[in-house]
Amino acid sequence: MGAMAQTATSANCELSLTCYLLRVVCKMTLKELEYKIPKLDRGYANQTLYINLSDNTIKIKSVDEKMKKTFTGGKGFDLWLMWNGLPKDRVVKWDDPENEICIATGPLGGVTQYPGAGKSIVTSISPMTGIPIDSNVGGYFGPNLKMAGFDALEIQGKAKSDIYVYIDGDNGKIEIHDASDLPDTAYEITRVLTERHTEKDGKDLSVVTSGPAAEYAYMGCLNFSWWDMRRNLPRYKQAGRGGIGTVFRNKKVKALVAKVSKITLNMNAPDDMEGVKQVGRDHSKEILNLDPVQNRMRVIGTAHLPSIMDEFDLLPTRNFRTGSDPEAKALFGDVWEKTFSNVGKGWDGCWRPCAINCSHCIVGFVPKTGPFKGKSVVVDGPEYETIAGCGSNIAVFDPHYVAEINFYADAYGIDTISFGTTMAFVMELFEEGYINEKATGGHKLNWGAVKEVLAVLHEMATGEGFGGKHFGKGTHYLKDYFGKEFGVDTNVMQDIGMEHKGLEYSEYVTKESLAQQGGYGLTLKGPQHDEAWLIFLDQVHNYMPTFEDKAEALHYFPMWRTWFGLNGLCKLPWNDVVPADNSDTDEPAKVPGHVAFYARFFTAMTGRKVSGDDLVQMSERVYNFQRIFNIRQGKGLRINDSNPPYRSVGPVTDWEYESRQDRYDVQLKEIGMDITSMNTSEKNKALRAHREERYKCLTDATYKRRGWTRNGVPTSHTVKELGIDFPDVMAIVKKYEGQEPPADTLPESDEAWV
Repeated sequence: MGAMAQTATSANCELSLTCYLLRVVCKMTLKELEYKIPKLDRGYANQTLYINLSDNTIKIKSVDEKMKKTFTGGKGFDLWLMWNGLPKDRVVKWDDPENEICIATGPLGGVTQYPGAGKSIVTSISPMTGIPIDSNVGGYFGPNLKMAGFDALEIQGKAKSDIYVYIDGDNGKIEIHDASDLPDTAYEITRVLTERHTEKDGKDLSVVTSGPAAEYAYMGCLNFSWWDMRRNLPRYKQAGRGGIGTVFRNKKVKALVAKVSKITLNMNAPDDMEGVKQVGRDHSKEILNLDPVQNRMRVIGTAHLPSIMDEFDLLPTRNFRTGSDPEAKALFGDVWEKTFSNVGKGWDGCWRPCAINCSHCIVGFVPKTGPFKGKSVVVDGPEYETIAGCGSNIAVFDPHYVAEINFYADAYGIDTISFGTTMAFVMELFEEGYINEKATGGHKLNWGAVKEVLAVLHEMATGEGFGGKHFGKGTHYLKDYFGKEFGVDTNVMQDIGMEHKGLEYSEYVTKESLAQQGGYGLTLKGPQHDEAWLIFLDQVHNYMPTFEDKAEALHYFPMWRTWFGLNGLCKLPWNDVVPADNSDTDEPAKVPGHVAFYARFFTAMTGRKVSGDDLVQMSERVYNFQRIFNIRQGKGLRINDSNPPYRSVGPVTDWEYESRQDRYDVQLKEIGMDITSMNTSEKNKALRAHREERYKCLTDATYKRRGWTRNGVPTSHTVKELGIDFPDVMAIVKKYEGQEPPADTLPESDEAWV
């Protein structure tokens, strides 16, 4: 009897355990779809994946030839999916359920024979700007997604509680899981999901996640994981700009997971297999030979830039007031070379075959604050933008603390560019007495007060205090907040608050480069250097002396740089290691030898024979389409490109003028002004009037070159010539192309326009 009872009890226990496990599985898996994994054809899967989190709909959409020809892939596919997926009868707000997050690579993404071919491009309506934002990011998610059978992922709706999406590209299965058991920080989420789903110790997985601060801040970023084979752990690259991580968490997505056991060139099914292999060998060989004598990306990556920027007066210090600082040498490349782990001793790239290998890290780093205090962690980077934004621009010249800000920003899901630029703005207001501790929640935010900076960052992760309730919403929000609540002069904040269109400036001082002022102010998404980085060409080399020269550069380079985001490529192999004879070419800024490489690559992969001009035209289609998308969202006209913060154009304060007085005095004399009897304030005012007029003239010249109206609208002719004259696109163009811009946005002279 006792034995039977024991047996029955055991059976009941087993039955109870089975029922428990079934309940867990049912709770964990909210929706599942099995699908047949397609064979790729010349770089395309020819289908996309749609998920609506409001009702857990999972659908597969086809990709036709017209979509490929018109939008190429990557950002082009993302924008086309958003254009058709968002309501067209109203402006869509970032936190509307209808807003989408789209992620794609491109026809050249996931090619194991080519450097930099591991990129994903993420788009959404930005919490910071209200228009489409796009971020180009490394990591394996985009390639894994494509090998799983999808050229793009489109996420819409809003879940009722935290979920994660699992795309199993080995077994043809898509699952939406309950995520209530997942931790909060990005590193921990990736660790748990890697242990749960990998079959190859993490090597077959890529995880996209954000962090707790993205639930409260507008500047939330996404972390895309890649497997570090040297250290056997997942590491991250960030889709930082514009708050896509905020949209991610607002939709209650904790993570996206894409699993593919292996990626080979055969899986991409290129049109010309040997052609892809050969151009990949040619480009990689050049990098391996020349990088050691050029920028040494394999040793210090983008950390080589602070010393160069400081030398040419381009490194932002103390809220972009100056471009150099005696203390900046503590953040130069030689310091990071000693700080990074195992530098130059093997593979350190965020894409398997990338010869540049610039993804350096700090292993065994021990934070001094926050929840990871005293624990050994790995810091991804820091990259140049973080070193400048969270270092020199806030007067923090201790590399340990720059790295600690970097680590926690990643863990919490925060964009380091927006964080650093916003902090610099707040610090200047605090230093100059416009605000005090009452406005900053008790924080003494003087220059270099790094422990207070970290305290604000930790508040962002909890949603509490100044950091969680106000700071994380960014510079544009704080201008309104400080003005209304604390009476700060709005004109002062407009001059020194380094944001435009709602997005914080990335980390270059632009006062002496009119072309770069346009490269920031005339962008589609806000002041981000990935559209047009023209400082050296303009300020150092003086390649663009006329408005027409600058306008030509502001046409070509945004189009060319857009092309990388259409194809799943990194820009660093294009211009951070250049051919040995590049300076002898007619247009060295364009790196024509590499343009030829990319034309060969695209032709071999897709079978479409193209030239460098054809590549630029691919981008023109998408670039103009995105401009019209901005107009649909209630922005995208000249008024939205006008009135950048004056600090990006010239010296705001008399102190700034006097810090470079010889330079500015000469410039005033060169335009025919007699400054003999003028004091500093008078000279500064005269310089401002001149520079603001030049920016307006540059706007005219650039719009004309791009084929836009004087109000910044692509003309009907331009749209038709590019083949994007869809009926709903043309309806917007026809509505706006006849409208005149506000008179105060126009220059006194029409010379640049006529």
